[in-house]
Amino acid sequence: MPDTLAPPVEAPATQQGLLGRAVGVITSPRSTYAGIVARPRILGALLLIIALTAGANLVFYNTRVGQDALLDQQIRTVEAFGRQVDDEMYANLERQAPFAGYITAASIIVASPLVMLLVAGLAFVVFNAILGAASTFKQTFAVVVHSGFVGTLAQFFVLPLNYVRESISSPANLGVFLPFLDENSFAARFLGGVDLVLFWGLVNLAIGLGVLYKRRTGPIATGLLMVYLVIVLVVAAVRSALSGA
Repeated sequence: MPDTLAPPVEAPATQQGLLGRAVGVITSPRSTYAGIVARPRILGALLLIIALTAGANLVFYNTRVGQDALLDQQIRTVEAFGRQVDDEMYANLERQAPFAGYITAASIIVASPLVMLLVAGLAFVVFNAILGAASTFKQTFAVVVHSGFVGTLAQFFVLPLNYVRESISSPANLGVFLPFLDENSFAARFLGGVDLVLFWGLVNLAIGLGVLYKRRTGPIATGLLMVYLVIVLVVAAVRSALSGA
């Protein structure tokens, strides 16, 4: 039976604690991921990411600004798919607005581990089953979870900016650099879906996977970003087709 364990990874001289790893994946990702791979610890990082992200969103959506911004975004989303918001639908959305913070926090608590498990599972299959690499799923999952600290950190910049802007659209999407585009055009929808924070997170994840599988970061990052851009392209095309734009 072939050995399915990952090749040994040299750990740093001193193993980092939870906060050290949280900061390290941002400031010195390669060496931090080496320690994570050598000693994969998941639960603390996962709980911290969920608590910080859910808590920040709970605070934001419990403000009137956050609720109004969400209501506006929901209306825009419905209209983007070619539907009109009538008085009854508007009233229903307005009644739900005060609960937005709790619904969003609950969604983060439930969805975050599921999404991370899915990403880790796909990475594990691609690298181990298809490309013939060797790692444990725990190592892969630990890398994916810790890459989530990028998005968590970004929340503490994005949400205050959204409060000032009175909007929940990402201030880091490429569409903000081309404000003259018609918001219902395909180009605006595509660029609006390209979030630079997510780009950063995917590159950070690529560094972690490169450390784990002893591969160059560039090709991994390129693959992840290409998949992301294809998804954004398909969503923009569907929205444009349904709206008749």
